[in-house]
Amino acid sequence: GCDSSQNLTSQKATDAVDGIFQSLRDIARVRMHMKQFNSIHNPGSNTHQASASYKPLLKQVVEEICNPDRPDPVDIEHISSGLTDLLKTGFSMFMKVNRPHPGDHPLLIIFMVGGVSVSEVKMVKDLVATRKPGTQVIVLSSLLLTPHSAVELLFAPDRLQPDARI
Repeated sequence: GCDSSQNLTSQKATDAVDGIFQSLRDIARVRMHMKQFNSIHNPGSNTHQASASYKPLLKQVVEEICNPDRPDPVDIEHISSGLTDLLKTGFSMFMKVNRPHPGDHPLLIIFMVGGVSVSEVKMVKDLVATRKPGTQVIVLSSLLLTPHSAVELLFAPDRLQPDARI
């Protein structure tokens, strides 16, 4: 709601910051329903506050997909396709049948709704190359984020339908 610094008032700045924090609270509320990927912040312990760390959601998801111990992913769901997978899904109601793990396939396709930065793409590429060599990765997104566009999206009046020219 402010097109230049001359029109900036304290109230407009406060409203913009309040809007950003409301969006962050909304995201946190939605992620509370997730079991495994509910936080990107590890606060550390009371005695080692310096051990607090930040772990991006995308990194957590890729590490889970490439996990060699292969537990059943809690927040990642396999969607059956084809007759074989459909039969496995049907039999799983009557007997213990292991669902396919997302890391089983030699091709990993990740689609990021809302945008992805070049550094995130490089992080995914490096993680997969280290943890699951031989897997081909395709990262798709609705937008390639730059530092400028990421900040513009924070201040967009309608974050669900941002201006496509960004």
